[in-house]
Amino acid sequence: MPHNLLILGGTTEASALAEYISKTDVKATISYAGRVERVRPQPIEKRIGGFGGIAGLVAYLKSANITHVVDATHPFASQMSHNAIAACEQANIPLVALTRPAWQAQENDKWHNVPNIAAAADALPEKNKRIMLAIGRMHLDQFYHKPEHFYLLRLVDAPAVEPAFPDKVIEVSRGPFTAENDIALMRHHKIDMVVAKNAGGKGAYAKIAAARALGIEVIMITRPAITGRDEVASSEAVHQWLLSNG
Repeated sequence: MPHNLLILGGTTEASALAEYISKTDVKATISYAGRVERVRPQPIEKRIGGFGGIAGLVAYLKSANITHVVDATHPFASQMSHNAIAACEQANIPLVALTRPAWQAQENDKWHNVPNIAAAADALPEKNKRIMLAIGRMHLDQFYHKPEHFYLLRLVDAPAVEPAFPDKVIEVSRGPFTAENDIALMRHHKIDMVVAKNAGGKGAYAKIAAARALGIEVIMITRPAITGRDEVASSEAVHQWLLSNG
């Protein structure tokens, strides 16, 4: 049976995989949850929007005659990843995750590791700080109970609803970023603390390198653990997995 691949996207790695697969004879579709307004152009068929939970994803897999699934979602999109595992088990469709290693603290890093976003908010000091809150827009409300700080919010899209921080600056920009630019950004806003998700990869690492260079403390949110699936680390490995799985 010819391959009909579904890529669950939203990451730099997913886009690289779409580009790689477009040069093969594999039919493929890349799917986005629709949480950002400006979706990158892709060389393969594109789908935007949620599936409606596990049952909805199973229904889509069957109706679209999907033969294989690659989970290349963000490491913190754990609900989608768990849904993909369950749906592929129900539909008896092979699944692999295209993952990237978590960042590791280096010499001169000042990390305070926390298990989740709520813990990151609770870890903020009582004394006023100037904080770069680099976690996206989905969970900003978990920091509203710490209004005494200044917040620099870097978002992919302008928010539909103004975040309820009394003292803030919103910078709308899309990575990949550079350490040099992030050093300049942090200096301009006199940032003395960064809150970040341990997403891994190169595209969002600039703020971590910038914080190291400036001696700034980072509250680092540990990525959720996801089990019950095979994982690979490159587009080439995905292609080999496809060839070895029917």
